[in-house]
Amino acid sequence: MSRLVVVSNRVALPGLSSAGGLAVALQAALEETGGLWFGWSGRIDAQESGHLHEVDAGNIRYVTMDLSKRDHDDYYNGFANRTLWPLLHFRVDLVDYSRVTYAAYRRVNALFAEKLAPMLRPDDIVWVHDYHLIPMAKLLRELGVSCRLGFFLHVPMPSSDLLAALPQHERLFEGLSSYDLIGFQTERDLERFQDYVRLFGRGRVISHGVLETHKGKRLRAGAFPISIDTAHIEAQAAAAVNKAGVKRLATSLSGRALGIGVDRLDYSKGLPERFRAFGRFLKRHPNHRGKLTYLQIAPVSRGEVLEYQNLRSELEQLSGHINGAHAEPDWTPVRYVNRNYPHPTLTGFYRLARVGLVTPLRDGMNLVAKEFVAAQDPQDPGVLVLSSFAGAARELDAALLVNPYDLDGVADALAAAMEMPLAERRERWETMIALLRRDDITAWRRRYLAALREPSADA
Repeated sequence: MSRLVVVSNRVALPGLSSAGGLAVALQAALEETGGLWFGWSGRIDAQESGHLHEVDAGNIRYVTMDLSKRDHDDYYNGFANRTLWPLLHFRVDLVDYSRVTYAAYRRVNALFAEKLAPMLRPDDIVWVHDYHLIPMAKLLRELGVSCRLGFFLHVPMPSSDLLAALPQHERLFEGLSSYDLIGFQTERDLERFQDYVRLFGRGRVISHGVLETHKGKRLRAGAFPISIDTAHIEAQAAAAVNKAGVKRLATSLSGRALGIGVDRLDYSKGLPERFRAFGRFLKRHPNHRGKLTYLQIAPVSRGEVLEYQNLRSELEQLSGHINGAHAEPDWTPVRYVNRNYPHPTLTGFYRLARVGLVTPLRDGMNLVAKEFVAAQDPQDPGVLVLSSFAGAARELDAALLVNPYDLDGVADALAAAMEMPLAERRERWETMIALLRRDDITAWRRRYLAALREPSADA
C-alpha cells in the first residue's frame, strides 16, 4: 500500500502525552503504511524560517520546520487566525485583511511545499489538514509533485457570498482545485463549497461531489464527519470517577446537579450568549434555583489578541453578575475557570454532569459534544444541549437542539434537561452512542483515505 504523508500546521511528535484523538488516529494511519508527518515545529527562529528537524519513531518520520517571528506573526497569528478563522466562522465583522499577512501566508505555504516536495515519492498519498494550508496542493503541483493530494477542512465552510467578501478569494480557493479530494465536516459544508465553485469560481457541479473548474480540471469533494475514539472515551470516563479531582468536584456539588461547558476561549463558541441563557434559566425557572451548578471551563487561547481579551473580560463580568444576583451562602450558580485539565479528568467531569452545554455560534464539528455523550453512565446518562449550528448536530439529533441566539430557548432546554425522565434520557443517549460506536475516529480516517485512493475525477 502507498505510503501516507500527513501535512498539518502542528505535528504531534512522539512521546507527547497531550496528543488528542485526531493525532492518535493520524498516527495509527501512518503506522499502517509507514509514513511521514510534516508541519511547523512550534519553534520561533530569531533569524529566518526553514530550519528542519527530523525524528524517527518506528516506521514514521516526523519532519518539522521552524518559522521566523515575522512569518509566525503574519502567517499564523495574522492571515490564518485574524482573517481566515473569523471568515470561516461567519464573522466577517471580525475579519482583519492585510496584503502583508496574505503575502506571508502564501510565502510560508510556498516554503512548506519547497521543503516537502523533495521528500515525496510518486506513489505517496498526501493528506493536508485545515485552513492554514489551503494553497499547498497548487504549490506542490507547480514543483512537479504528481502523487495523490487530499485536503480536509476541520472548520465550517461559510456561504459563497461571505467567501467572496475576501480579497483574493479567487486565487486562494482556486488552490483547492489542485487537490484530488476535498473533505468537509458536513453535507451542508459541501453544498456551500459547490455553490461557491458555481457562483464565484466560474466552475460547474458535474454531479454531487464531482466538480469542474473553469479551466476544465475535475476534482471530488465529500462530507466526512470527524469523530472520536469512542471506546477509549467510554473506558476513560468510567475509570475517571475514581480520580481525586473528579471526587472533589462531586463532593463540592453537595448533591446538586452539574451542568458543564468545556470550550477554548473563542468568540465562535457562543460563551457570552450561553452565560446569559443560564441567567435567563434561573429567572424563567425559579423552581430550579439552587439545584444546578454550571461549570464553564474555558482555557485562554490567543490571549495576546484584543478580541480575546475583551471576550475574557465580558465573561468575567457576566459570571459575576449572575452570581451576584442569584447566589446563596451555600451555592454559587456559575463556576468559571480559565485553565486546562488533563483529558481523563475532563471525561470524569462529563460523566458527573446532568447537562452538557455545547452551544457554539458556529462550529465545524465540535468533538466535546461527542465526548460528552461517550462519557456518560449508561444507567443514568446526562442530557446534551447542543447548538444546531455545530456540525455535530447533523449526527447527534437526539440531543436537545437549540438556537444559541435564542436565550429563552436555551433556558427552556436547560429546564427540560433537568426535568427529563430517566427512560427518555436513556433512549436519547442510546441513539447517539450507537452512532458514535459505529462511526468513530478510526472509521472516519479509513473512509476518507479509501476515497482519496479511488481513481481521480479526471480518470
